[in-house]
Amino acid sequence: MILFPAIDLKDGQCVRLRQGEMAEATVFNTDPAAQARDFEDQGFEALHIVDVNGAFAGKPVNTAAVEAILEAVHIPVQLGGGIRDLDTIVTWLEKGVDRVVLSTAAVRDPHFVREAARGFPGCIAVGIDARDGKVAIEGWAETGEIEAIDLASRFEDAGVTAIIHTDIARDGVLQGLNLDASASIAKAVTIPVIASGGFAGMDDVHRLLESRYKMLEGAIAGRALYDGRLDPREALALIAANSKSHHG
Repeated sequence: MILFPAIDLKDGQCVRLRQGEMAEATVFNTDPAAQARDFEDQGFEALHIVDVNGAFAGKPVNTAAVEAILEAVHIPVQLGGGIRDLDTIVTWLEKGVDRVVLSTAAVRDPHFVREAARGFPGCIAVGIDARDGKVAIEGWAETGEIEAIDLASRFEDAGVTAIIHTDIARDGVLQGLNLDASASIAKAVTIPVIASGGFAGMDDVHRLLESRYKMLEGAIAGRALYDGRLDPREALALIAANSKSHHG
């Protein structure tokens, strides 16, 4: 089980949004690279970055901040937000991003996602952001009629490396992950699923390690890490102990 700390970039700073609202942004760190280094020092094995402005603009906006993070850390980085064409994917992979997350593109242009997954094996994840089970796009500004499970199923044979499922209603409000929704997607497809949205503290870590959720690849934590509700060392120690007992 991989626990990904999230760095959401808005105007070059680390922020957390409430339910995806740009106006509801709290700045937690004005130095994203330092924040990324802190996460690496705490023992995290991978980073999840979102270019929040980029998600709305449809193209990368916080490029300098992402580049600074890539220079600052040695752990794998997955990046989403405003990645809508192959050139942008190539640019980010060449700069050292390990995996790019395509969200709006997955709804608008599934053929592009398939092409990307074929061209860059192991490097393309699909972000499925859902409100009441329905997929939202364009930085969550629009909710469509597609069910999250149906969207996931469309990429079953595409070579996508992971699906990141975010429950928008819970995002940034610390009410706990919607693990049942993420698990139902994980049962419907063979693609690894990462749960996101609402991570609140150690209770979520304990739940993630329950056998009924063991099909999930991991989860993304944001606000809980920034405001001290989740002790990174305690969380990572519990995950490590759990994986030892399963493999030992």
